[in-house]
Amino acid sequence: MCGIVGVLGSHEVAPLILESLKRLEYRGYDSAGIATVNAGKLDRRRAVGKLVNLSDLMVHEALPGKAGIGHTRWATHGEPNVANAHPHRSGPVAVVHNGIIENFRPLREELAAAGIARESDTDTEVIAQLTRHHMDQGMDPQQAVGATLTRLEGAFALAFLFDGQDNLMIGARKGSPLAVGWGEGEMFLGSDAIALAPMTDRITYLEEGDWVVVTREGATFYDRAGQRVNRSVAKIQLEQTRVDKAGHKHFMAKEIAEQPSVLGAGLTHHLSADGHALAFPPEVDFSRCDRVTMVACGTGHYATQVAKYWFEQIAGLPCDIDIASEFRYREPVLSDKGVGIFVSQSGETADTLAALRHVDGKLAFTLGVVNVATSSIARETDVALPILAGPEISVASTKGFTAQLLVLLLLALKAAHDRGRLDDAGLAAKLAEIKMLPGTLAQALDREPEIEALAHKISAAQDVLFLGRGVMYPLALEGALKLKELSYIHAEGYASGELKHGPIALIDETLPVIVLAPRDALYEKTVSNMQEVMARQGKVVLISDRAGLDEAGAVWATLAMPGVSDLIAPIVYAVPAQMLAYHTALARGTDVDQPRNLAKSVTVE
Repeated sequence: MCGIVGVLGSHEVAPLILESLKRLEYRGYDSAGIATVNAGKLDRRRAVGKLVNLSDLMVHEALPGKAGIGHTRWATHGEPNVANAHPHRSGPVAVVHNGIIENFRPLREELAAAGIARESDTDTEVIAQLTRHHMDQGMDPQQAVGATLTRLEGAFALAFLFDGQDNLMIGARKGSPLAVGWGEGEMFLGSDAIALAPMTDRITYLEEGDWVVVTREGATFYDRAGQRVNRSVAKIQLEQTRVDKAGHKHFMAKEIAEQPSVLGAGLTHHLSADGHALAFPPEVDFSRCDRVTMVACGTGHYATQVAKYWFEQIAGLPCDIDIASEFRYREPVLSDKGVGIFVSQSGETADTLAALRHVDGKLAFTLGVVNVATSSIARETDVALPILAGPEISVASTKGFTAQLLVLLLLALKAAHDRGRLDDAGLAAKLAEIKMLPGTLAQALDREPEIEALAHKISAAQDVLFLGRGVMYPLALEGALKLKELSYIHAEGYASGELKHGPIALIDETLPVIVLAPRDALYEKTVSNMQEVMARQGKVVLISDRAGLDEAGAVWATLAMPGVSDLIAPIVYAVPAQMLAYHTALARGTDVDQPRNLAKSVTVE
């Protein structure tokens, strides 16, 4: 959430910053702004809503200057309005901020007592005010920022700009990512490589607690203790930062369509050359493991719920799963022989990162299942396993989810092999099933016309239930999540056997009930629950393979899926759930790629 861009350039920076902010729209935002230094003076423009509103404003009110900072804001403290939009300014200081300042109230009171009145409802404003207060006491900008950082509690990525200083930016990070971009006679700050890719392919990622003083000549880094430190420069692969729609109407449509190739890339990376064995780093060893703990948020959490079945059924390993925001607070009992798996598409999810830091030194080793190899979770876990999904721009995760499932399935097989539950031949047989995934997903994608027609029927509903058993239960949760976040229809996912324990009270002739039920060992039990829905005039939508549809009889609507093994079924059945949500949202006219109130990367608790 929130996007930060800063430029010390050799040309007018406002257009560059605006273009970079557009590349950060996927993070989610409700206002935006830019500040520059021109002829030694700070100036800024801010607007509510989409970036086009800020662009229109700057057509009529130009913002010259060759040094500037910009921001897309996702509201936390204070409603979306111009006064609360970033950059915030106090006297000679302008600042943009991603995160939450937890102690902003006592700081605000302290500053008010010093005669510095607030102009907004945000927590961020106190950062600019406190820095100004230090400068009023005779500190230079660098000293003032250093003093300010020691007073802030919470999470932040920050970029500062100063009146009279057109060759100075200062950045800082604690809990939220920030990177420095290196140019020729130009320097940059950004929330991620995607923002900076049009301007540079050389990036330095700030470590936790770092702050940096940037001029056009270079950057000087300091750690949390204020000691000068060296940080390495990484060369980014520009093809990994492409954010075009490739001819699709929406990023989500593109990302759904990319899943066969994404999973193919994952298989190529994580399997041996002959495809008969796994190719994980040697540190990934479950032979002495007595328990797996998996932690994630949102869609990633549902991926771990599926993986729990795999680890316990295939590898015989006890498996705990936790929502990251709850993990630390239940004081989990951990084993020094246990393995922790932390799942995050961005690798920067604040709650998941905090959970990872909570287990430091308490487990045998930790694994990060991430899409960004340079992210905080990738750097702080013992081993980072890439899902290789490429940039995922749509807020609703699609290819990220199936790519996470693939890596988690391969890890479960690795655990089974390490523990003697699978021999080489058994592992090779399982991998042969998994290697069918790209082709099978392509078959599932071919069902799009049927799914689109079904979505038009669903789009009139006010409420929808999703049902599933076994590994299809987490898929029911994921399907409901996708539908509610994209179409704004209230949707809930339940284990089919829980129907009689409450949800059945909701069923009437207006309620669609989407049943995910391949013809597996649990199919007959699921059909029994489906019959209970139909007896109460509920509108059953059965998603199954041909054998399952033939056996079920007449229902309100059906969707035929390719026949697949139980092992890969949850990955394949994710596709119709995604496309159903996508087309239902289109039918209702909602913003598919940037649903209201949501952010792509949740970098605050």
